[in-house]
Amino acid sequence: MTAAARLAELISCRTVSAADERDEAEFVAFRATFARLYPRLHAELELTEFEGGSLLFRWSGRVAERPLVLMAHYDVVPAPAEQWDRDPFDGAIEDGFVHGRGALDDKGPLVCIAEAVETLLAEGFTPARDVYLSFGADEEVFGHGAAEVVDHLQARGVRPWLVSDEGGAIVDDGLPGVSALTAMVAIVEKGTVDVGLVARGGGGHASTPARNGATARLARAIVRIEQNPATPHLSDPVLQMLDALGDLVPRPVGAVLQRARRANRPVAELLARLGKETGAMVRTTMAVTQLSGSPARNVLATEARANVNVRLAVGDTKDRLVARLERLLRGLDVEIERADGENPPPVSRTDNDAWQALKDAVAVLDPDIHVVPYVQTGGTDSRHFTRICDSVYRFAPLHMTRAQRDSIHAPNEKVAVDTLERGSAFHRALITGLG
Repeated sequence: MTAAARLAELISCRTVSAADERDEAEFVAFRATFARLYPRLHAELELTEFEGGSLLFRWSGRVAERPLVLMAHYDVVPAPAEQWDRDPFDGAIEDGFVHGRGALDDKGPLVCIAEAVETLLAEGFTPARDVYLSFGADEEVFGHGAAEVVDHLQARGVRPWLVSDEGGAIVDDGLPGVSALTAMVAIVEKGTVDVGLVARGGGGHASTPARNGATARLARAIVRIEQNPATPHLSDPVLQMLDALGDLVPRPVGAVLQRARRANRPVAELLARLGKETGAMVRTTMAVTQLSGSPARNVLATEARANVNVRLAVGDTKDRLVARLERLLRGLDVEIERADGENPPPVSRTDNDAWQALKDAVAVLDPDIHVVPYVQTGGTDSRHFTRICDSVYRFAPLHMTRAQRDSIHAPNEKVAVDTLERGSAFHRALITGLG
């Protein structure tokens, strides 16, 4: 059976993880299917299963010190079938692609890890050092599974040498104007905070509305947030990215980027205008994701609420965010009733043997791929591992086009069959290079 066929079976397990949608039977089915598809992995590695379904496998090496941790998660976001061209949980293999929810995020990368381990076990290989496989079951809802795995490892004195999780990918359009193949490896991710806004009103019948009601005030608050984006700034990880991309970006933009350390604000403004991905790297972003008001069509809202999903730039904090929002919303009679989330984690190192090992593994795929550090705009389970490791990297060794990246958490997600084999080769190189 091929990696693509195994992935197709795993996609068919509807492991949707959302606030109002989770079928534990599907998670049980996934774990059973996974065990059947990768029998050596389950027979020869030590498995610890955590409440909620997170899995931690330990592959004993010749020594236990400085282990490698390979991460992925098997829960997925919802996939409304009416928005897709085909059944999102069919796992169809057509036109050189495996189609379905999780193909890229994150069952495809999980299969790449499992394929590498299963084939090495079949060859009788023993790693030089311990290897851990950490597969989460609640990443999409910012659950506690990965934190519990880290607690477990920390209690046993385990200090990983390198942690590899989902994140960047192999792309040929890392920045506008860049056509060279680049492996975008996130060395940090932005902090994630959900801010709850509420405007209160007197309610009443919708046929006799008062001016400046709860929904109107909340709407003005949303517009004010939209019209006042955070000031862009080049953090050190972004400067590292620009250094790595310097010679790949054509002039005149390339010449500007090469002077970024001396012209932080102008270059940050340029990146903010180049596109939504680069813009998100250089500033704190705020997106209104949920709204609620009256429970009936003909009733005025006594409370109107909005959730603002905030991604904190490196160097920003939750306290500063709340202070900025309080200033921004002054005079609107809109309250901040909660701010839940985390600050950005520490930036990982790029000056050590772990970073070099990751670069060497990428070179196995193609020596002409340029490895580029950057800031991950989304959140991952790997943020928890920064408590016990200073070399946490976020990189899925899959080639992804712009359209594929846009399909993550959107309709028509798919992964190329041939890139799954290359992803497995990346993990084999990391594991076999542990000497």
